[in-house]
Parts: sequence; C-alpha cells; structure tokens
Amino acid sequence: QVQLVESGGGLVQAGGSLRLSCTASGRTDSNFAVGWFRQAPGKEREFVASINWRGAMLDYADSLKGRFTISADRGMDTVYLQMNKLKPEDTAVYYCAATRQHAGRYIGQYDFWGQGTQVTVSS
Repeated sequence: QVQLVESGGGLVQAGGSLRLSCTASGRTDSNFAVGWFRQAPGKEREFVASINWRGAMLDYADSLKGRFTISADRGMDTVYLQMNKLKPEDTAVYYCAATRQHAGRYIGQYDFWGQGTQVTVSS
C-alpha cells in the first residue's frame, strides 16, 4: 500500500508562486509514476502534470505548459509541482496520485491518491 501526502498549498496573490510537494511512503519503488490533478469548486477533477519512470517522461496539461513544472527527487519519494505566475482560475484542491503503471492524464489510471492541498489565488 502506498500513502501519499501533499503539502505546500496556501493563499497567494495572482502572479505569485507556490511549490507543492507529494511525499510517498509505503511500498514504493523506482517503477513508480505520479500525477498531479486539481479540482475547483463545482468542477470535475482535471489533469495537471505527470512524471514517469524516474523522471524520464513528463507531461503537462496544455493550458499549463510554461507555468507549471513537475519534478521528483532521485528515488521518486517526493514529487514537486512548481507553480508560477498563478492566476485566480488556478484556485483548486490539488491532489497527487500514484501508479505502478504508466502515468497518464486519466483519473482511472491511478491507484493511490492523497488527501489534497488547497491552493487559493487572490486577484
């Protein structure tokens, strides 16, 4: 069983930055892929970014390329989401998720989920 804990959320003004962390514990190994998703009030959970196989493959939602960066430490125990030039529409609960299969953009591809961390961007 894998446990995921997100941290780093908070309140930030538009144009500011935040770095989220997702720390994994339990039965982790190098064949491990992690994705970030977010869910705004009244909206469906959506894909943000993913990192696969020791950081060899990265993927981003098209609308977030250039502002968000996903990275991981060497052992994939902690995965980061650097968010720059934040906008009010980035306000959401951000979740990390993990899978031992290939990472993807769909919620169903992930087996383990964290509890989420709130990001609020004020205008």
